[in-house]
Amino acid sequence: MNSFSRIALAIAGVSVADVYAAEDLPMEHVLVSVPVHKTAAETALPVTVLAGDDLHRAATATLGGTLEFSPGLAKASFGPGVGQPVIRGQAGPRVTVLQNGTVSADASNVSADHANAVEAVLADSVEVLRGPATLLYGGGAIGGVVNVIDNRIPVNLEEGVSGSGEYRHDTASGGDTLVLRADGGIGRFAWHLDGLVRNWDEVEIPGNSLLHSNDEHHEDEHHEEEHEEEHEEHDEHDEESEGTDGYLANSDGETRSFTAGGSYHFDSGFFGLAVNRLENDYGIPPGGHEHHHDEHEEEHEEEHEEEHDHEEHEGEEEAIRIDMEQTRYDAALHIHEPFAGLDVFRGFFTYTDYQHQELEGEEIGTEFKNETWQTRLEMVHSPMGHFHGSFGLQAGAGEFSAFGEEAYIPVTDSTEVGVFLVEDWHYEQWTIEGGLRADWTERDPEAVARKRDFTAFSASASALWDVSSTWQFGAALMHAERAPAIEELYSNAGHSDPHDWIPHAATRAIELGDPNLSTETSNNIDLSAYWDNDRHFVRTAVFYNDFSDYISLANTGMEEDELPVLAYRNDDATFYGVEIDSQFTLSQFNAGSLLLGLQGDYIRGELDDGGDVPRMPPRRVSAKLSWEADRWMTWARVQDAADQDRPGENEEATPGYTRWDAGAEYRQPFGESELLLFVELNNISDEDIRLSTSFLRDVAPEAGRSVVGGIRFTF
Repeated sequence: MNSFSRIALAIAGVSVADVYAAEDLPMEHVLVSVPVHKTAAETALPVTVLAGDDLHRAATATLGGTLEFSPGLAKASFGPGVGQPVIRGQAGPRVTVLQNGTVSADASNVSADHANAVEAVLADSVEVLRGPATLLYGGGAIGGVVNVIDNRIPVNLEEGVSGSGEYRHDTASGGDTLVLRADGGIGRFAWHLDGLVRNWDEVEIPGNSLLHSNDEHHEDEHHEEEHEEEHEEHDEHDEESEGTDGYLANSDGETRSFTAGGSYHFDSGFFGLAVNRLENDYGIPPGGHEHHHDEHEEEHEEEHEEEHDHEEHEGEEEAIRIDMEQTRYDAALHIHEPFAGLDVFRGFFTYTDYQHQELEGEEIGTEFKNETWQTRLEMVHSPMGHFHGSFGLQAGAGEFSAFGEEAYIPVTDSTEVGVFLVEDWHYEQWTIEGGLRADWTERDPEAVARKRDFTAFSASASALWDVSSTWQFGAALMHAERAPAIEELYSNAGHSDPHDWIPHAATRAIELGDPNLSTETSNNIDLSAYWDNDRHFVRTAVFYNDFSDYISLANTGMEEDELPVLAYRNDDATFYGVEIDSQFTLSQFNAGSLLLGLQGDYIRGELDDGGDVPRMPPRRVSAKLSWEADRWMTWARVQDAADQDRPGENEEATPGYTRWDAGAEYRQPFGESELLLFVELNNISDEDIRLSTSFLRDVAPEAGRSVVGGIRFTF
């Protein structure tokens, strides 16, 4: 029986289920991420939107976790404190994370163990442009864009005070989250305040943290005798090599976020300012950072273990924690019809002061800093016949630095300037979209390597055909170029002697940059079909992405100090896939509606030399059944993920899984206010879930069975 059949039979026996969340949105939702603001149904660009109640249900402690159940989107975890978004198999420097249209400016694209400095639980909406979005946001968006939109600079002026407060508890981590928000207006002034406090303990997991620990424990007696010497050596290893049973060591943490903003509104627009302070402290599970001892240290390993027998868990003196701080300042100016021929002028300015320390006990192992500023200007011109569009300028600069034992990247200054033009043409049932962009990028490291300048060009053309009131077809062609990122150019720059190479602990490898890398080029085609008859909809998309000079991190086959040596290099690669999204109204009457949602995706990444792109998401199919009434909503969801048996060179395959989730909500109105009670049952079968997108898939599974319950009051 195939996966689709198993899920269909399973859903037949489910009595409660989930309101389809990922893209079942009101058609009036306007895309903020597109300069000429339009709805998702008015563009051929592949778009996913989470907003309102759908976002509240999906929101988790990480951005990737919030998006991972949407077609084409996945999560790259590094323990519960990190969940980076993956868009159609692309992550890191190829996915641009925005906060209200400007870059988040953290260090998440440098390393897999660095968290995104945005909070989905504080957002009004999250918009994802799947596929290349370089035309709008530059080369870093060659894989896609995630724009987290909140009201820190109030766009609308409303009298009075509104807000919300929420508390939720997660039994898997013992985690508590408190979120408070208030918005108001006085005269021409609007203001916004929000705050978040989150604490969690070490996460409960099913079985042992190591993927193959059960196989080792169930070897037969003869096999154990044959390998007795090997097992004796294994017994001398610390907790990192033995794993932990029932919990994930060093996976606790805490987060604090506070925001204040305001805007002054005048007849033709507004001007606003906001400041946000984010503090995040979380542990890296054992295996995420490996420390290799010399022969002298190995001789005295037992002595060191005896000195620390009093500790609760072995090896804790080398536990790594991330202590992150970011202060972000935003300014925005919107003017409607500033002069003839221009409908809207929008200007954004952001200054971000980011830093985090990687702590080994009380010692600072490495300190990362990223100080940046960015400005973005968008101008929407008045319609000229059937044409309507916008043009703009985006510019930014920053200094990235790393100091300490893991400082494998030199201090580097970056400057980026881009100009863009986007137009659309409307005629009868057709909408034609097109645009051009040019970017200039400079990377200037300190002394150890030469400065590089890159010029990149991007172009796109798309067509949307409204065949009838129920059918719509779209096609998009995109050419995108990306300048190499700092780590791709300058990792271990200036260290010609292998003995001087500095390991990258997050990937448990030595990474070598190449200052001679070429610009990465992507040619992408995206085809879509959408059927909607009000009670049902089906949305499908297929894409093919051909990369030239794709920058991959390849295993050289060399080792230094027992660590593999990986090198950034230009290669050609191909990505292709399909995404399916649907919802069917099974019954609808006065008491409520019964809805069934089915979705799935398949993504394949191949290097032209015949190898597989590593850490790709598996094939996934899922189903959701829901009952929604006036005050009650109950739901259940099942997702089946296949084995990832194309893991890439020198990578290990990841087993598939079937995950069940369920929940319920109850709403109680109080005049214009509302009280919401909710409960979720996650990973009901206590499945051992390993994400093929994660560097830590062999040593850090996802959380086991848990109950998440909470209360939300809106006024």
